[in-house]
Amino acid sequence: MLVLLFKNFIRSKGTKIGLLFLLIIGFISLLIGRQFQEKQQKSITEAAVYQKEHIARNAAFHKDEIGLLLYYIKFSLVNNTLPINSLAIGQRDVNPSIQNVTIRGLEGQKYDSELNNPSNLLSGNIDFSFVLLYLFPLLIIAFSYNIISEEKESGTWKIVATQSPNTFLYILKLFYIRILSLMALLTLILLAAVLFLQIPVDKAFLVFYGLSVLYILFWFAVCFFIVSLQKNSNFNAVILLTIWLFLIIILPAGINTYIINKYKVPEALELTLAQRNAYHEKWDMDKQETLDKFYKHYPQFKNYLLPDKEFSWLWYYAMQQMGDDESAVQSKELEAKLQQRNRVSELIVQFIPTLHTQIQLNEIAKSDLRNQLSFLQETTKFHEKLRLHFYPKIFDNAPVNEQKWEDFKVETFTDNSETSFMKAFLPLLLFNLLLIGFGWRNFNRKVFF
Repeated sequence: MLVLLFKNFIRSKGTKIGLLFLLIIGFISLLIGRQFQEKQQKSITEAAVYQKEHIARNAAFHKDEIGLLLYYIKFSLVNNTLPINSLAIGQRDVNPSIQNVTIRGLEGQKYDSELNNPSNLLSGNIDFSFVLLYLFPLLIIAFSYNIISEEKESGTWKIVATQSPNTFLYILKLFYIRILSLMALLTLILLAAVLFLQIPVDKAFLVFYGLSVLYILFWFAVCFFIVSLQKNSNFNAVILLTIWLFLIIILPAGINTYIINKYKVPEALELTLAQRNAYHEKWDMDKQETLDKFYKHYPQFKNYLLPDKEFSWLWYYAMQQMGDDESAVQSKELEAKLQQRNRVSELIVQFIPTLHTQIQLNEIAKSDLRNQLSFLQETTKFHEKLRLHFYPKIFDNAPVNEQKWEDFKVETFTDNSETSFMKAFLPLLLFNLLLIGFGWRNFNRKVFF
């Protein structure tokens, strides 16, 4: 019986076209992921080469003043990109994975982003997560919306019901065949991703795969529940497409609008301007006043006194530091609001399977907002480490040629946070069991004729 049902299902032209279409789109998403991966690797390689040549060139040109040299030199920090990130690009296409900073004011540099074609950013990337979240459900709906209603409308259902010893088991077999087909397609695409994108089969990949399986089962559970109502095909199709539109488009847009308006954040541009205004106004202030504020921040540098001359690097970098200090309130406010947005989003999406899956896939791939915020925090630590290393050398006017500039390599930030199995799987599992339970109850309460 099961073999016959599978042959009848796979023999349909619509089934073949649907599976082939999704397979092709899936492979296209892997190509896009490969392009993203190569772009990231190329950027990291070029950053390492550029930093080495950049430091050597400036050190040769500015031999006399280390303060002037460090005005120009940039140091790079890389946000490590995992191979699995190619499957869920997330925020990595809008937020930079490399921060190039001088030891001058940080807030004016922290939110610099890469130049991108606005049209490309608007359309987004068709990565695998897009295919899974948006296109797999449509094919599931197309395969499942008329499982019972089609035979009822053609008049063959009574024959099936009378000849089958267990009608409910027959319906389960129909769903099982469709589930098996989609699972095989999912597995094939992800196996191709492992080989093509060189993704290691580790815990992150297994959680990614398990989450994808549960997401597909969720949409089959939705179809199972709607089919259990035993309405006509048109009703099933309209309701299922309405659910898809609501969960995929309308609800996410509404939640995003709510969070943006509820937790308004100061613009990064405003923060940059606050830092620059705080710095520029120091040109017209008493120099000693600026130095006193600098000493309050760094008491270990109190032994460096203000030279009796028009310009000194001690005063200049103290001005830069004060620009950051006086915009610290806005900076902390921005970070706190973004953290708050992230926490609220994670709380709300536990009750919305589609958004939960999207955020969890990005979290597994380290391309979510939490990762970006951690990277910005690491950038602040990286910048502070550079300042503390170079400030004494600048204030002592240490010889440029005595510094080991070749030791300054591109540094890498690695996000070591781990995804919880319970956090990733439990919401989807509960929704699946709930929908299957309601569907089973409907089938038991209604007569199949």
